[in-house]
Amino acid sequence: MTTTSSLISTLPGRSYTDPAIFADEQARIFEDLWFCAVRADDLPKPGAFRTVQVGRENVIVVRGRDQRLRAFLNICRHRGARLCAEEAGEVRRTIRCAYHAWSYDLDGRLAAAPNLAKMPDIDRVQYGLSPVHLREWLGYAWVCLAAEPPSFEDEVMYAATERLGDPAAIERYHVEQLALGRRIVYDVKANWKLIVENFMECYHCATIHPELTAVLPEFAGGFAAQYYVGHGAEFAARAEGFTVDGSPGFGKLPDVAAEQDRRYYAITVKPQVFVNLVPDHVILHRMIPMAVDRTVVECDWLYHPDVIASGADLSLSVELFHRVNAQDFDACERTQPGMSSRAYREGGVLVPSEHHISLFHQWVNQRLRG
Repeated sequence: MTTTSSLISTLPGRSYTDPAIFADEQARIFEDLWFCAVRADDLPKPGAFRTVQVGRENVIVVRGRDQRLRAFLNICRHRGARLCAEEAGEVRRTIRCAYHAWSYDLDGRLAAAPNLAKMPDIDRVQYGLSPVHLREWLGYAWVCLAAEPPSFEDEVMYAATERLGDPAAIERYHVEQLALGRRIVYDVKANWKLIVENFMECYHCATIHPELTAVLPEFAGGFAAQYYVGHGAEFAARAEGFTVDGSPGFGKLPDVAAEQDRRYYAITVKPQVFVNLVPDHVILHRMIPMAVDRTVVECDWLYHPDVIASGADLSLSVELFHRVNAQDFDACERTQPGMSSRAYREGGVLVPSEHHISLFHQWVNQRLRG
């Protein structure tokens, strides 16, 4: 494609529509890197579990009797039946296969099976559940299916430092101590990369985000906060809080620095997490790519526990980013059909305020090349 010095090429259209490319992304990106799976507080007691799709695999995250979170492939080692059909639930003592009644302890070891006493040579660890690497950060369980996972510090935690310029900046929000105020799940009929690209830029903000640009007026200029290291978009003078009508929020989180007050920061943790920081709450998106043209997005609004305990009305606070989400996902769904057009066969272009997205495209290509 012919470009000028101010326009650079995007990925070609087939990158968003080809099932073979999506399968390659599942294997080389989502199954090889750290994946934010579940919120730890969603599993409050032993036996509580949640299942999540990670690439081509389904994974169980379960709280053990020792209070530790562990992750396993959601597959019985006997004949390969799926163990937990529900997205969330609780088991009393063991995870039991509904097909032949093989049962597994919460630490993954084989606990029981019909006629197991007649099979003394079965190693209960070897024939236990297949373990998945797990780390906790920001109050979430992150899993990695790779035999040798990449450095969590370098690949996940460093994303916050790279964006904010200071490792202490995100720590001041104490995200792991916040309480879940609201969760909304969006089923988006678009490729996961379109959602990442949309989140990274603000060229579209003046067009489709009137509520957001009223609170963050600099976004109307087209440059996203992520374009600059350490920069947080400043609230409008009239905005008292990060709410849909600019009304007051809930007071600054205790350790947020003065220079972080009345500012919005956005972080992309590749491949599937967006972190949004404002003085009184945190909004965290987790993308779960389900097909080449379908992505489930779970969005959590997190507040100081005292705000939740007080029964405060969160509606104006939640509504602002809910509208942003709905507007963004509608734009992505409008874009997805165009990826199959002959007009987009060679891709499109990025204007200067979007040039940082090309780094994401380079990253995707490098991952697929191995």
